[in-house]
Amino acid sequence: MKHHARRKLVNAIALTLSLGAMAFGLVWLIWILVETVRLGIDGLALATFTQMTPAPMEEGGLANAIVGSLLMVGLATLIGTPIGVMAGIYLAEYGQKGWLGATTRFINDILLSAPSIVIGLFIYSTVVARMKAFSGFAGVLALALIVIPVVIRTTENMLVLVPNALREAAYALGTPKWKVIGTITLKSARAGVVTGVLLAVARISGETAPLLFTALSNQFYTADLGQPMASLPVTIFKFAMSPYENWQKLAWAGVFLITIGVLGLNILARTMFRQR
Repeated sequence: MKHHARRKLVNAIALTLSLGAMAFGLVWLIWILVETVRLGIDGLALATFTQMTPAPMEEGGLANAIVGSLLMVGLATLIGTPIGVMAGIYLAEYGQKGWLGATTRFINDILLSAPSIVIGLFIYSTVVARMKAFSGFAGVLALALIVIPVVIRTTENMLVLVPNALREAAYALGTPKWKVIGTITLKSARAGVVTGVLLAVARISGETAPLLFTALSNQFYTADLGQPMASLPVTIFKFAMSPYENWQKLAWAGVFLITIGVLGLNILARTMFRQR
């Protein structure tokens, strides 16, 4: 009885600490979301989506930053996704035991945990410094390097979960390996792979540090990747630290737009593309 009472006491203490930690985290999360919604909606207007970033104490919006973010995030996803998916297929289907697979997996783990500012500095030293100019192209490369390891890890994990019985049944019918991968294993893991891509997009949507060293910013609209390009994260960083009220309102509006976008992507990833 004493032993049972002690176990119940330890269980109650552990449960109380766990619930307290969860409540502590939820309080801050809810507080952040409430403040983001309250201050972000206050800064939203039609001009936010139609006008360029303004000078201090003047009317304006975030049109150039929104377009720049969509362009760079979209291109980075288009570049990083095929590379990540193909590398993930190799690791899951061909590189289970070889030294190349182990080395690739180790390097991918390093990239996955590397701070984004390190990737930004790498692109700055290899691209921006050589071209002697900030550019949207450099920003796309930095964001693509963040997408690739996320997609690789997700693709490999999803393919490994596919039962080997499916592969063996296809091999028994004389199906070549490349066709088994394309029509059976990859199709079976499609929901997880798409979810990983969407989560990678959600991650790069709010990255600021890489873009500070690559795309920098631009007060005007431009679709030229060879020129500095505005983005929502960098604009938020610049406007939130300013003493001007109109810039601060636009910063909160940008935070609200990114939050809603990331939330929408996560909901999309967990509902429309979940495995049935």
